[in-house]
Amino acid sequence: MGKISYNICMRKNKSELRQDLVSGDWIVIAPGRGKRPHQLKIEKRKKAPKDGCPFENPQGTGHKKPILIYGNGKNGRNWEIQVIENKYPAVTYEKNCTVFRKDGPYSVAEALGHHDIVITRDHNKNFADLPKNKARQVFEIFRDRYLMLLNDMCLEYISMFHNWGPRAGASIYHPHYQIVAIPVVPPDVEHSLIGSHEYYKNHKKCVHCVMLDFERKNKKRVIYENKGAVAFTPFVSKEPFEVRIFPKKHLPYFENTLDTDLDYVVDALQMALKKIKKNLKDPDYNFFIHTAPLKGKDGFRHYHWHVEVVPKMSIAAGFELGTGIEINVVDPDEAAILLRK
Repeated sequence: MGKISYNICMRKNKSELRQDLVSGDWIVIAPGRGKRPHQLKIEKRKKAPKDGCPFENPQGTGHKKPILIYGNGKNGRNWEIQVIENKYPAVTYEKNCTVFRKDGPYSVAEALGHHDIVITRDHNKNFADLPKNKARQVFEIFRDRYLMLLNDMCLEYISMFHNWGPRAGASIYHPHYQIVAIPVVPPDVEHSLIGSHEYYKNHKKCVHCVMLDFERKNKKRVIYENKGAVAFTPFVSKEPFEVRIFPKKHLPYFENTLDTDLDYVVDALQMALKKIKKNLKDPDYNFFIHTAPLKGKDGFRHYHWHVEVVPKMSIAAGFELGTGIEINVVDPDEAAILLRK
């Protein structure tokens, strides 16, 4: 078990309440609590052998034929990336749409949709370590599959994400990514959509563009920037060393993003993850894409799609669970200083 050297994060010991500009949620920045024993400790990563890995040869371990497959010799052994149905799905596909009903005072529905896995070939290279062209291809595959599902009238939202490590929910070591299409808009996304709309209604500006402009001018929390994307530690970070990556262009819809803009975002995401791996001793993490829902496209032009990265550095306790207010023991300004190294 390793422990992060976080003295750089202890310059400010005074706690501060901060309100998220989009959701309106409050969080507590409490650097003084970082002095507690066992705070910000990282479990040493254990590599799993290739032998017995179900993703080395997916079709040989009971998975169905690929939905999409990329690489040389697509029908043979030389695949590079493939998309398959999840063997243990959270939602299942049926030709009929979800029917919503009441069970007493409760709303209930069948969990219908699609749950896919995107598998990259190299057993030991997660997203940070992929060659640039392969990392870009992962996002191109996200977009390809998104476009395949776009006109399914039974769906409301498509979630795309990566779990890396057991603390982040990955049950298999071999790097893989997930695409889950569901018949409802997730609560966290809905809060973001509503907050973005309210800000636009009151100020006639995209709230994410406003934050992005401020962060680029302020520079305190920017950890990486290229011609078309920015990675920064949000002023209202719920978790230690949380990072967000935005395309500089105002783009509401991930699926409509052009290759050039996608390249910029992928480059920024890879750089952010490399910095997290190097400076935080390779913690488990999640990254996920927030984009506009599938339906009612004209109503979400105020939104700005982006990627959020959340290293698994802390555990929610009674206060967080009882109030919904997160306590972050690392000031985002200091997190950015450490990650910029």
